[in-house]
Amino acid sequence: MESPPEVRFGRRVRTVRESRKMSRDLTAETSGITSNYLGEIERGEKWPSFVIICAIAAALNVSPSVFFEFDEQETNPRILLDRLHRIVENRTVPQQQQALKILKSLFES
Repeated sequence: MESPPEVRFGRRVRTVRESRKMSRDLTAETSGITSNYLGEIERGEKWPSFVIICAIAAALNVSPSVFFEFDEQETNPRILLDRLHRIVENRTVPQQQQALKILKSLFES
């Protein structure tokens, strides 16, 4: 069964924040909200306003739209490839090499 949109949104916020290696406290402070409120958002207990969504996105240096990219719903191969590209494009060369090795190990037996 699919989770409600606010839960998927919150999970996505947490995933993005963790991928940026930012603590909840720092992200909240930079966003102008409390750490508790950010925790409630990440657990899907609160649905933030657009202004707060934009503030969190700015703190994480991402577009607000990334919080609405619910991967389990995506089936368009072009969009999936674009997402893969966005994940690796701003990484260091060693990180890109590591990602390539991981993908090869998954798909090339």
